[in-house]
Amino acid sequence: MANPTHRHTRSRRDKRRANWKGQTPDLSQCPECNELKLPHRVCPSCGSYNGRKVLEIVEKEA
Repeated sequence: MANPTHRHTRSRRDKRRANWKGQTPDLSQCPECNELKLPHRVCPSCGSYNGRKVLEIVEKEA
């Protein structure tokens, strides 16, 4: 297999890497408590998923 005979410039290398960006997660609103949560996951604030109570959330004592 052939190897490259000429070196690529820094700008050509960096153009290829220009689209590697971090993305903010898409958040949806919980229908029970209206807090933001990740879609298809249990709500961390109220513990509900798909209209049902799945987790029992215990409040921390201060």
